[in-house]
Amino acid sequence: MQFNPVAVKAKLFRGFSDTSRLAILECLRNAPVTVTEIVELTGLGQSNVSNHLSCLKDCGLVQSVQKGRYIYYSYTDERIGDFLQLADSVVADLAKGFYECTRYAEEKNEEACHS
Repeated sequence: MQFNPVAVKAKLFRGFSDTSRLAILECLRNAPVTVTEIVELTGLGQSNVSNHLSCLKDCGLVQSVQKGRYIYYSYTDERIGDFLQLADSVVADLAKGFYECTRYAEEKNEEACHS
């Protein structure tokens, strides 16, 4: 099997392309957080958060550490936070074009994380 860097990069971006996964990743910017904290911060349901965290963990973007009774989630690499910060800057500069773009409409049935 030949390694295709563009295909791997596309998989990385799919981790960020779902609004629920992106909301979860945003929650991890300042410090590790628990599922309960993510649910409170995002307004997503607990099972939805757990499913997306599992996906993000399987894809190598998120890690978990148990401390006592709680499991805390954080980025596997601090550059993920840097990447999100860079995305904020790009969006701030180019938001009008993104907002008006009709070619990348949100899909109702998001593909599974590993497809």
